[in-house]
Amino acid sequence: MTRITAILFAAALAAVPTATPAQDSEVKDGFNLIEEGAKLLLKGLADEMQPMMEDLATEMEPKLRAFAEEMAPMLERFSDLVDDLDAYHPPERLPNGDIILRRKTPQEMEEVEEGGKIDI
Repeated sequence: MTRITAILFAAALAAVPTATPAQDSEVKDGFNLIEEGAKLLLKGLADEMQPMMEDLATEMEPKLRAFAEEMAPMLERFSDLVDDLDAYHPPERLPNGDIILRRKTPQEMEEVEEGGKIDI
């Protein structure tokens, strides 16, 4: 019985196809073709979207410039009020929805300057 099992096992192994160098190159060629196809697809999509993106940029530029011009004075005033952001704890939201910025105490500022650990 052991001989028959061994013969059947050997026959099964002989029947399993092995990869030949020709098959390996065919597989590599297949992956190369898939890669090239994906590149062509993405290039086509990019070419189609380019005019839309240019139109969007043309349309958005004046709005973004106006926003920046409007916000610049407010950001400068905020910067003058706050001085250094390292002097504050992270923002906290109160139960009523208000957001507060707590200034660090002088002791906390000394710890930061001395290289103490900071909870983030």
